[in-house]
Amino acid sequence: MNGIIKKLGLGIIGGLIPLGAYLFFVDAPSNEKNTQFAQTERTIPVSNANYSDSENVNATVDFTKASRESVHSVVHVKTKVVRSYVQKDPFLEFFYGPGAGGRERKQFGRGSGSGVIVSKDGYIVTNNHVIQDAQEIEVTLNNNTTYDAEIVGTDPSTDIAVLKIEAENLQPMKIGNSDQVEVGNWVLAVGNPFNLNSTVTAGIVSAKARNINIIGSKDKSIIPIESFIQTDAAVNPGNSGGALVNTRGELIGINTAIASQTGSYAGYSFAVPSRLAAKIMNDIIEFGMVQRAMLGVKIQSISQQLIDEKGFDNSKGVYIAGVNENSSADNAKIKEGDVVLKIGSKEVISPSKLQEIIGRTRPGDIINVTLRRGGKELTKAVTLKNSSGNTELKLKSEVEKNSALGATFGTLSKKEMDELNIKKGVKITSISSGKLRSLGLSKGIIITKINNEAVTSVEQLTAALKDSTKNGVLLQVMTESGQIDYVGFGL
Repeated sequence: MNGIIKKLGLGIIGGLIPLGAYLFFVDAPSNEKNTQFAQTERTIPVSNANYSDSENVNATVDFTKASRESVHSVVHVKTKVVRSYVQKDPFLEFFYGPGAGGRERKQFGRGSGSGVIVSKDGYIVTNNHVIQDAQEIEVTLNNNTTYDAEIVGTDPSTDIAVLKIEAENLQPMKIGNSDQVEVGNWVLAVGNPFNLNSTVTAGIVSAKARNINIIGSKDKSIIPIESFIQTDAAVNPGNSGGALVNTRGELIGINTAIASQTGSYAGYSFAVPSRLAAKIMNDIIEFGMVQRAMLGVKIQSISQQLIDEKGFDNSKGVYIAGVNENSSADNAKIKEGDVVLKIGSKEVISPSKLQEIIGRTRPGDIINVTLRRGGKELTKAVTLKNSSGNTELKLKSEVEKNSALGATFGTLSKKEMDELNIKKGVKITSISSGKLRSLGLSKGIIITKINNEAVTSVEQLTAALKDSTKNGVLLQVMTESGQIDYVGFGL
């Protein structure tokens, strides 16, 4: 009898052991999940939020008025795109020399995006990448009326462009003050994603002065100015160039980019602040081009490593890592090692914010820069210059005298010619979308010959390039390091 009881007890114990192991491994959460749940449910207190601004209370926000007004000011932009490139023939080049046998090829495509009406007589602001390389542009209003549009001007550095249609009595959108936008404010994204006209989505402002290194990522000749408003309003392909508006229906940004692994909305989108976009837009309408002021400094954010290295008390401001000779900053006695705290009354919290503030100025403007130097604060009055080192405001028509096929040219200094051991040539001082960029040329490239004739002046080169539609062109070019190459088109 005792033996039977003993065997029965051992059997029960033996059954409980695997049952306990099963329950432990199956029902118990993993350490990773357990840690996450503990952090979420136990260590972070949850309480009802108190809002002083009724616009931020979900239950009381009404988007209908803002949506109803803004959709009439947002247009659908459709483009026909033609991209040119030169296909070299290594076989013919081997026998007949560099550039021989090159053939110009064209790629055709279509694109679409959005735009915002900013004047009753037909000015529209959009993204530069929406209309880049476009040969034909068609604009469709919310009432389905269509117009052909012309490009007034572009600014690749901020990805802003201005179009013009021949129309009257349009409904422009009121431009709001993006400086007053705060993280947590409700916003609407209005545009034409996936060719769906007049689409409105809602979200909140997630961050300000955000730099995501998207402008100029494929073209190193572009000096990017990025200080985006980040939002979680759904923005998709086709929304580019559309409006980011507040709950009063005012424009506070131009939707430009999305953060996504797939190319579609995946959580965050980015908009050019309205005050920066408005300055670029007004420059283009008034002068045909942007009047860009330069402070002339190299800047970086203040990291903990820099705090330890320089002995700073805090991370406020932006560190000046270098000052360009004869620049605006140099003339105002700003020095390497200074920390920029304010420009005017605006606090400088990051390099991107400093770029945005300077991007809203023109050459000749005088700004007060508050600095920290050696533990003390001081203020410098700075007269801003352009990239040419002066305060002159230029019309696009004047600049075009020294430009052709999307590039602007300048003369070489004696020092530059001596360093490269050349006596003649013209350098590319800026380059945008156009024939020369499609050939792979960039800022800093020197053109020494055109059709085997030495280039002696900017006027000679631009005249020959502007006449290139009638004849083929072969350019001998030199890089800044002295390497010689040949490019041609229309041969």
